[in-house]
Amino acid sequence: MNLKWVFINEYSNEEVKRLSSELNVPPIISKILLSRGVNDLEGARKFFRAKISHLYDPFLMKDMTVAVERLRKAVLSSEKILIYGDYDVDGITSVSFLYLLLKELAVDVSYYIPDRQVEGYGLSDAGIEDAYGRGVSLIITTDCGITGHPEIEHANSLGIDVIISDHHEPGLTLPKAVAVIDPKREDCLYPFKELAGVGVAYKLAQGLLSRMDIDVSILEKYLDLVAIGTAADIVPLIDENRIFVKAGLERLNDSENLGLSTLIQTAGLGGCEIGTGQIVFIIAPRINAVGRMGDAKRAVELLTTDQPERALEIADILEKENHSRKNVDEQTFLEALNYVERIFDPQTTHSLVLHQEGWHTGVIGIVASRVVERYYRPTILISVENGVGKGSARSIQDFDIYEAIKSLEYLLIAYGGHKYAAGLSIDEKNIPIFAEKFEHIVRERTQPDMLVPKLKIDAPIRLSQIDAKFIKLLKMFAPFGPQNMKPVFVSKGVQVLGSPTIVGRNHLKFKVKQDGRIFDAIGFNMGEMLYRLVPGEANLDIAYVVDENEYMGRKSIQLRAKDLR
Repeated sequence: MNLKWVFINEYSNEEVKRLSSELNVPPIISKILLSRGVNDLEGARKFFRAKISHLYDPFLMKDMTVAVERLRKAVLSSEKILIYGDYDVDGITSVSFLYLLLKELAVDVSYYIPDRQVEGYGLSDAGIEDAYGRGVSLIITTDCGITGHPEIEHANSLGIDVIISDHHEPGLTLPKAVAVIDPKREDCLYPFKELAGVGVAYKLAQGLLSRMDIDVSILEKYLDLVAIGTAADIVPLIDENRIFVKAGLERLNDSENLGLSTLIQTAGLGGCEIGTGQIVFIIAPRINAVGRMGDAKRAVELLTTDQPERALEIADILEKENHSRKNVDEQTFLEALNYVERIFDPQTTHSLVLHQEGWHTGVIGIVASRVVERYYRPTILISVENGVGKGSARSIQDFDIYEAIKSLEYLLIAYGGHKYAAGLSIDEKNIPIFAEKFEHIVRERTQPDMLVPKLKIDAPIRLSQIDAKFIKLLKMFAPFGPQNMKPVFVSKGVQVLGSPTIVGRNHLKFKVKQDGRIFDAIGFNMGEMLYRLVPGEANLDIAYVVDENEYMGRKSIQLRAKDLR
């Protein structure tokens, strides 16, 4: 798929020069900072030296005072508390974090994660009944609950109070819970709206400890869990999310959490420096796998156990189930591609709604993302069983798929999610009309340009500008993620050296030279672009990010190609 190169050029030369002089950094670095909203020395200090002390007051969040008072009362009066979370990484880390904290406060606490296949997303009556059977008087939801109206009424009827801790979009009305803490509430004035579920849970814990006059610094040992949940949920890595991930990564590389340390070893990351890439592509899929393929409570047990043998046992299960998940994922992806090829016309198709009996609901979100990557259309994959479809939706840049689904709620059983990712359930007989109306909405709300994938480029540079100081400054922009991605550069007219080759699973490996500087380059899954590389010719325009690799104790710079012309 051809990418449209879009150069970020929102700032005048005067602005770039001013910040460059103020910070004593190359103009290219000041330009990248400006694009991330940093425009002065104080902003640069906060960006490069993000600290936990920079977090906002949790009581700025609507209902936080009520939530903290109810939780404090439960802690002091030795009530039984249940933490109810989602089965993805954000939910699992949220539950694990609050469970460990409340255990440390000597609370009688338990947890519940719904079965993805049987109960589906969010609060369930089975979970409420389970809490009632345990004698629980307070449920705290994490990463779910904002749309759980009937379930919360069920809990209330059983004499169980509920505190909702969520970060998803609320519906038109809020559930009748004791407190609803969600920064996306319209009446919530909290300064940062993009927290992950584990971030909202952290704010609740922060509020509780400060109200109980307990040193909030005890929370810092749990920041590795907060970092994993935040990075894995693909929320914007700015503001508080960046603080959580930056501080958490420092702990993650030497984690005190037994289960997490064991998982890192079994995943082959022992001794490696862990960043957001390792979380998203290696750690998170393993934690997710047990919830996708079976019982997600095993992941919580791993992250909360103090038994080395049990930690190793569960970590091995995660490894096996992740391998199994990959196989199911690949088979589902191939079936989805066959489906798309029958119906897709690049000129007239604006969306893809694919449904099939028996697709594993644990992988349809991953596959939907891969379909979007291949065809660049808002995509919904629906698995049908016993007349009911469960779907996962993934979007393209600048298209709000949650709002599109919301406008068709009269055809749905349930739905929820974010701008770029959502879930739904639907009666099988409504799928054709839903697909037709969804296509109509996408066509109305998109321009042709929106259906062309774009590669945002931070700046053009010469290869000679990539020196030790430049690399050091680039590393300070980490952790990388949405809205703070690794900077993308373009070097034009570079020479291709030697003989480019295809290695591994369709990866393109080659060398480039300009101004006397030579770099190794790799293009993952770009084997089909081999024809664009003409050895000896200085005619290649390459868009890339700069990676620093370490092998056998030696560090080297590699250009990771994003596109070639």
